Amino acid sequence: MFKSLAFVLRISIAWMLAIFLLAAIWSELPLLGRLDWPVAVAGMVTMALVVAGALSHLGRVRLIAGHIDKDAIDNRQRRLVEVPFEAGEAFDLIDAAIRELPRIEQVESARDSLQVRAKVSRPDTYGEHPLGRWNPLRWFGNPRNQILATVTPGHDSSSLTLICEPESPAWSDWFLVDDGTNFENAEAITRAISRRVAERRRNEKAEAVQTATEKELTVAKLSLLHAQVEPHFLYNTLASAQLLTRSDPPRAEEMLGHLIQYLRRSLPSTDNEMSTLGAELERALAYLEILRIRMGSRLSVQVDVPENLRATPLPPMVLQTLVENAIKHGLEPRTGGGTVWIRARRSDDVVAVTVADDGDGFNAKSSGTGIGLKNVRERLRLLYGSKAALSVVANFPAGVAATLTVPPSLEEDTRHV
Repeated sequence: MFKSLAFVLRISIAWMLAIFLLAAIWSELPLLGRLDWPVAVAGMVTMALVVAGALSHLGRVRLIAGHIDKDAIDNRQRRLVEVPFEAGEAFDLIDAAIRELPRIEQVESARDSLQVRAKVSRPDTYGEHPLGRWNPLRWFGNPRNQILATVTPGHDSSSLTLICEPESPAWSDWFLVDDGTNFENAEAITRAISRRVAERRRNEKAEAVQTATEKELTVAKLSLLHAQVEPHFLYNTLASAQLLTRSDPPRAEEMLGHLIQYLRRSLPSTDNEMSTLGAELERALAYLEILRIRMGSRLSVQVDVPENLRATPLPPMVLQTLVENAIKHGLEPRTGGGTVWIRARRSDDVVAVTVADDGDGFNAKSSGTGIGLKNVRERLRLLYGSKAALSVVANFPAGVAATLTVPPSLEEDTRHV
C-alpha cells in the first residue's frame, strides 16, 4: 500500500510542478495573464487524468505480477539470467525467444558481439483510449518499447543481461507509465528461455534413455545368442573329449586344456566392461585349437597380430563372433575344410582387425550376415558412434573377409552411453 501511494504521489507531484510552471508562464503573458480560470480548469482535469492513469497502471501491474513493488511498477526492467549453454547456443536461444514476442519489430542480431536489439509496439491494453492524444500520460512518450539482450560467455554456461524499457528518455518516467508492458515483455522472454532450456534437457534425457535402452537390448540379444551357441559348443567339445579319453588320452587332455582357457576368457563376456584385442585373441585361439583337434587337418589357422596392438580396447565377443562365422558359414560346410586368418594392423588413427577364411563365401546357403554380425555392428555403434565400423567383403580367391576398424584407445569422449 505504501509503495502504491508513493508511486501515485511521485507522478502527481511531477505533473503538479509542471502545471505550476505552465501557469506561471501563462500569467506573465500580456492579456492572457488575466484569464486564470482556463489554466485552473486545465490543471485540475490534467491532475485527475494523471491520478486515474497512475492507478490504472498499478492495477495492471498487480494483475500481471501478482504483487506491487518498486521493481514491478518501474517502466524499465532489467533481468540477469543464467543459461546453461555455451555462448553461441545461448545467443541462438535468446534470439529465437525475442523474435517470438507479439508485435516485435526491427530485430537486429549481432552474433559476433552477442547482442540482440529489438523494438516492440505497445498493445492497446484497454482498447482505444477515449481521449486519444489528449491523454496526458501519452504525452512526450513513444508508443513502443525497446529490448536489449547481451550474452556474456562463461566457463560452461552463459549469462544473459536483458533490458526492457520505453523508447523514450529516462526523465519521461516521472510523467509517463507503460501499463506494465515492459514487465510483461521481460517475463515473457524469461519464460521462453526457461521453456527452451527445459525442452533441451528433456530431449537430452530422452535420448540418453533411448540409447541406454538400445544398449540393454543389444546386450540382451547377445546374451541370448551366447546361451544358444555356447551349450551346443560345450556339448560337442565334452563329447569329443570323452571319446578321446579312450582312444587318445593326450589329445583329450589337450582339448580340455583349451576348453578351460576358452571358458576362463569367456567368464566376463556378459559384462559391459571392455576387453582387449589380446584377451579376445586368446579366447578365439582356444576355440580354434579345440576345433583343430576335432577337425584335424581340415582346419588351418594363421595369426598375424603384433604385440603392440594387443592392448587395443575391444568389446567382448566381437572377435569371437567373426571367428565363429568363418568356421560355421565358411569352413564346416566344406568337406576339405580350409584356413582361418586373423590379422591386425594400425593405420593412422584406427586399428583394423580382419578375420578371413577361404570357405564357401557368399555363394553358400548361409552368407554369415545374420544376428551375430548385426549385434557386432550395433555394439560398435553404441560404444564408438561413427568412429568404428564392420565391413564384410568377399575374400580372394574364395571365402569371406570381415574387418573391424576401431580407435586405438577408448577415450571418454568417444563413449555414447
